[in-house]
Amino acid sequence: MSADQSTEGQVESSEETHTEGKADRAVAEFDDGLIDLLAWILDTETRARIYVFLRQNSYSTSEEVAEGTGLYPSTVREALAELTDDETVERRKRKSSGAGNNPYEYVAIAPSDLVRRTTSQVQTQLNAVFNLDRRLGTDGTDETEPVTITVREE
Repeated sequence: MSADQSTEGQVESSEETHTEGKADRAVAEFDDGLIDLLAWILDTETRARIYVFLRQNSYSTSEEVAEGTGLYPSTVREALAELTDDETVERRKRKSSGAGNNPYEYVAIAPSDLVRRTTSQVQTQLNAVFNLDRRLGTDGTDETEPVTITVREE
């Protein structure tokens, strides 16, 4: 192995460690269980990290999210587009008095709204499981929806 190849490998390894370190610091103050739960609700850990970052730093641009989470900018842009489509994140053009490009800035919905939406989905899925025998035709009784999940704000 030449000295150039060895140095090149060290640079790549150093860049990976640096990016991973930034991402780890971005969620270090959160319980791993909370991130896991948010990843389950939002489909991926990337989306969970972005959601948490935006709850702490409302109206951030995709570049600011990438910098703050340690995620790759292209990954952040893709996840923000999905989160916006899912209405988990809202976006608007950043107002600027100067000429030039005004980037989008993002804000995450309130956790209570996220919980309401999630409980509605879980309730529907639980009722589908509860009524499985009826749907398969192995039970002659009428389909019911016995599972009701209520979210109360205090």
